[in-house]
Amino acid sequence: MPEEGIELTEKNHLMSIEEILEITKIFTEMGVTKIRLTGGEPLIRKNIEFLLKELSKLPVELSITTNGILIDKFIPLFKEIGLSKINLSLDSLNKEKAIFITKRDYQDRILQNIDLLLNNNFNLKINVVLMKGTNDNELLDFIDWSKNKKLALRFIEFMPFSGNQWQLDKGVSLAETLEIIGEKYGEKVHKIADAENDTTLNYKIDGFESTFGVISSVTNPFCGTCNRIRLTANGKIKNCLFSNNETDLLTPYRANQDIKPLIFNSILNKKAQRAGMDTLEKLSNPSLNSDNRSMTAIGG
Repeated sequence: MPEEGIELTEKNHLMSIEEILEITKIFTEMGVTKIRLTGGEPLIRKNIEFLLKELSKLPVELSITTNGILIDKFIPLFKEIGLSKINLSLDSLNKEKAIFITKRDYQDRILQNIDLLLNNNFNLKINVVLMKGTNDNELLDFIDWSKNKKLALRFIEFMPFSGNQWQLDKGVSLAETLEIIGEKYGEKVHKIADAENDTTLNYKIDGFESTFGVISSVTNPFCGTCNRIRLTANGKIKNCLFSNNETDLLTPYRANQDIKPLIFNSILNKKAQRAGMDTLEKLSNPSLNSDNRSMTAIGG
């Protein structure tokens, strides 16, 4: 999170709860079978309880990505509507470092809420963006912390977005992650099956309740099987997180136009790999990789 915070979007530029529901229904009519609410932090959205209940009535698998601060308040609702899959972002186990990264002091509460989710048998994934010089020295700490927890660690390669000062050498590659874990656990590390269209390469260590995986969109992109699309909070499709090409759905929807052709064309025009940055040389070009929203402003 930038020290100065981020510029907030005017309310009338964002989808209302009703617009989210109606546009989502259109996506399900076109074949979407899974919806994940993310952010920012989706649980601070006004009337989020109503939105979750209504989305749960659609013929989809519903899940959520959260920072874990407020999630204890929603456990009864999640159980009521059958939302069992939760991704929780946690980039450090060190309290001081977590405060530096997030600019907020909520580490104790987040760790307590992780235990609460596990005690209530949620399907929990912990997202860790690895950055050299920031938290890469905690990689094995995360592995050891997870040993007796029934969860999935997901180490995410540091990706370029506007304002995050990305450089290729700041990231921790798939090969480096596996090498560090392999040096300690050796033949105890086993590749396990990945789900269809999974963005994660998944592994298990003998004797561990947890699993771990690597999302290697930088050094080992999975674009050939990726079927994710994102609808931003202001009603635009991003057909790839790396893409600066967004298709506005909200404006034509408010003008009572049919948005299905716009959705179809957005997917049809998706680039084969990383929004056209199909080499590390292109990805490392600031004029290409920074021409995007900041991750804190993508939402969805």
